[in-house]
This record gives sequence, C-alpha cells and structure tokens, in this order.
Amino acid sequence: MSDYPNCHKLLICRSLLQDPAIQALGAVLDGDKSQTGVCAAKLIATAEDVGLHGNLLRSYIIYLLVHDANLAAQTIEVSNGPVGGSLKQAFTHDLELLLPFLTNPASLYLDLPLLDDYEPTVRQQDEASTALEALLKTAKTAEDYAKALLSYYGSFGYGDIASFKAFRWDDKQQRLLGIRHFEAMQMDDIIGYAHQKEQLIDNTEAFVQRKPANNVLLVGARGTGKSSAVKALANVYYSRGLRILQLTKPQLSHLPDIMDALRYFASKRFIIFLDDLSFEESDAEYKYLKSAIEGGVESRPENVLIYATSNRRHLIRESWRDRDSGKDEVYRDDSVNETISLSDRFGLVIQYYAPDQKEYLAIIDHMLRKAGIKLSPEELRIAGVRWELTHSGRSGRTAQQFVAHYLGQIDNGEE
Repeated sequence: MSDYPNCHKLLICRSLLQDPAIQALGAVLDGDKSQTGVCAAKLIATAEDVGLHGNLLRSYIIYLLVHDANLAAQTIEVSNGPVGGSLKQAFTHDLELLLPFLTNPASLYLDLPLLDDYEPTVRQQDEASTALEALLKTAKTAEDYAKALLSYYGSFGYGDIASFKAFRWDDKQQRLLGIRHFEAMQMDDIIGYAHQKEQLIDNTEAFVQRKPANNVLLVGARGTGKSSAVKALANVYYSRGLRILQLTKPQLSHLPDIMDALRYFASKRFIIFLDDLSFEESDAEYKYLKSAIEGGVESRPENVLIYATSNRRHLIRESWRDRDSGKDEVYRDDSVNETISLSDRFGLVIQYYAPDQKEYLAIIDHMLRKAGIKLSPEELRIAGVRWELTHSGRSGRTAQQFVAHYLGQIDNGEE
C-alpha cells in the first residue's frame, strides 16, 4: 500500500497525478477512506462511457496512458520513429512505479470486489482497443508494459488521434475534433466500380507506404458511391495510420492553419476530404485550395493529400457566356484557364458513371442479402425497376433508399 506515494517520482507520465480518480486513490491510500466512493464512481462512469472492463483500476490507468499526452507518445508522433534509449528507460521507470496497480486486484486498494471483474453495459470493440488488449495480454513486468505501449503509440498514436478514424476542424479552438459516430461503409459493400476503386486504393496504398501519390478528384453522376468510397478508406487503412479530415467549403480559408496542425502528426497520414465540391466564379475559397494543392509559398505537408468529390469535372462553374468572344475582357483565354486550373491540380481524376440496370439490381440484391433476404431475379427486377421509375433514376443511393423502404415494409408486415 506504500506504492502510491512513490508516484510523485513519475517522470514521463506525470499528467496521471492531475486526474481526479488517481488523486482520490492517493487520498484513500493515505488513509482517507471517504475518497473510496469518489474514486470508484469515476472508474465506473468511465467504464460505462468508453467500455472499460475487467480490473477497472488497471483498465483505467491504461486508458489514461493511451489517451493523455506523455512525452514518449508525443515523441513517437512528432518524429515518426522509435524513442531514444534514455527516454524508453524513463518511460519504463514510470511503469515500474505503476506496476502494482496494473497487476494487483483493484479491491486490494479500494475494498470493492466488483471493481476486480467489471462488465460494462457495452464493451469497447473498436480496432485500436482490440489491438491494445492483444499487446498487453501477456505483459507482466514494467518492461513488458513499456514495450506494448510504445508499440501501440507507433501504430495508433495517442488520445483522439488513436481513438477516431475521422475528424472535423473546430474553427474556434483551432484543433481537430474526433467524429464519434463516423459512418463508413466497408469497401466490399460498394458494389460495382471495380476499376474506380482500384485506382483509389492504389493511390492511397502508395500514400500510406510513403511513396509518391496524387491528390484525387472523384467526379461523376450523383449517388454513385464517390463519397462512400473515400470514407471506406478509413476502415481499410486505419490501423496503418490513415485518418480522414472532412472540411466544409468555408473552412478552406483556414487551410494554412490546418496544414500546420496536421504537420505535427508526422506518424499519421491524412486525407482532407471535400465532399460535393463546386465553386461559383465569385467564390474566393477555391484560391485557398489551389494554393494548398500546389503553388503556395509553404509546401503541403508530405503526410497530407486532398480528396474531393464533385458532380462536375470543372469545379468552378463556367457558362457559355464566359466563353463568348464578345465578352468585355482583353485576355479571354486567361479567364477560361483560371476556371479550369483548379481541376487540373488534382493529379488523379476518377470518373463515375450511373450504373446500368444490371449493376443497379446487383446493388439492391447485395444489400438485401446482407439483411438475410433473397429475391428471385424476376421479383428483384420488377420491384427495383418500379422504384427507379418513380424516383431519381438509377444510382447506388436510389438502390439504398429502395432497400430501406423494402425492409421497413417487411417490418410492418406489408410485403
């Protein structure tokens, strides 16, 4: 029980000492039993919030170690490499001090047996937590824990950058905010467009491998899965360090600050995702994007690419009037070149076309089969085509809307 006072000797992980539950634990070990409930309540609340289980004191301390910044995790993130020998030794020193709390039952310190094998209402089942459990499964010594945690920092990072696959930018706080309910399909669930997916994956694979790769413009018919394909990359490459940052058009003016923030996370690769992008000639934001892609004084970070989707090949709207030779402009070609120069800065342009009837019905069939429903070819054709004719034509989005309607009618007993 005298182990806790030695924690004032922590070198790398001193932020733990500012945590309310750890402070309450310290008070309990110093003889103030009234703080037992304070500490236990915090452990249980966190367990229910993020799905901690088992020995809650051990799980909670590990949770802090992978979510709060410490010098070892920050160094790996910034340098994109392993920590030096001395820093590793200091980190291991800290884990030696924490080892009793990582290896002994929580009830030994808090006198509450329910904390020794806690089962939350919903367990955490994401890829990062599963990988962390595997790394720590056989850990017994401080060296084992240090090795496992440093390996985790190298693969996933720490804090929000480890917990989330996708982010948005907070203009006021000037920082990344994780998107907790990020809806990303699996790439295999995007039916058809094999060549387009191959192009997108090949480019992203090169990017993740730190090889030369292009900014990408996915362009074509609405509802064809352009946005879904980009989001699906987060599932494919998350464990290899890829993250998605979705920006809105007005936020393009913040691109210099955003690029600086992303440059810090050198061990991660970021795709800045601009969905359904288009500009009017009067819009100023496209000039920020042009500069960010190519041509600005400050280079784009090597760990950042820009992927955009649009229904238009030329992102800046142009009318026939703009090409009118009688328009009051001395250098008409310069004006035309300005409107197409943004699209030209995307090194890879992937074209999407509306699916034919066979592809459209295949999408519906795939979605229904995932829900455990198999229609005959004739039933599928009649129902799918009827829906298409009364809605906005053939597309993946139309197919998804049909499936939602069909499943809803089954639940209502009307099919």
